[in-house]
Amino acid sequence: MKKSLFIFLFALVISTVGYAQDYKPFQLYIGLGYAIPDGGGGILFDIEPAYRINDQIAVGLRYEAAVMAKNLGGGVEASASGVSSYTLNAKYYLGTSSFRPYIGAGLGIYTMGTVEASSGGASADFGSKFGFYPRIGFDVGHFNVNLDYNIVPKYEENGAEVKNSYIGIRVGAFLFGGKN
Repeated sequence: MKKSLFIFLFALVISTVGYAQDYKPFQLYIGLGYAIPDGGGGILFDIEPAYRINDQIAVGLRYEAAVMAKNLGGGVEASASGVSSYTLNAKYYLGTSSFRPYIGAGLGIYTMGTVEASSGGASADFGSKFGFYPRIGFDVGHFNVNLDYNIVPKYEENGAEVKNSYIGIRVGAFLFGGKN
C-alpha cells in the first residue's frame, strides 16, 4: 500500500512540474505607447518585471512614466502633466498557444505633476494618489500589446478640476519568460 501511494504521489509531482515548466518563470517587459487623458494626449514608457506562478498566472511590478498635454479649462492656456506610477499587478492568460490573450489588474501609487501657463503667469502642482487599472492584452512570441485604464482620483487646483485618469495603449517586448 505504501509503495502504491508513493508511486502515485511521485507521478503526480512529476506531471505537475512538467506542466509548470512550459514557460520560463521570469519575464521583463519593456513598452512604449500612447496615453489618452481627458482632453489631451501624450506618450508613456513602462518596464515590468514579472514572475509566472504557472502558465496561466503572472504577478509583477510595473513602473510607468507618462507625459501628457491636457486641456484643463478655466482660463488655462497650456498645461503639461507628468505621471509616474509604481504598481503591483497580476495577469491571467486565457490560452497556452503562441497567441496568448490575457486579462489583469494592478494597483499602486501614482505621482502627478502639472505645469500650467497662461497670460497671467505659470504655476506647478505635484501630488500622489492611490490608483488602480484593469487591463487586457496579448503576447505573441516575445512581443506584447496592452490596453489599460488607469483610474486615479481627481483633485481641484485654482478652481479647476484636474482629472488624472487615462487610457494607456502600448506595444512592447519582453526578455526571458518565453517557452522553454
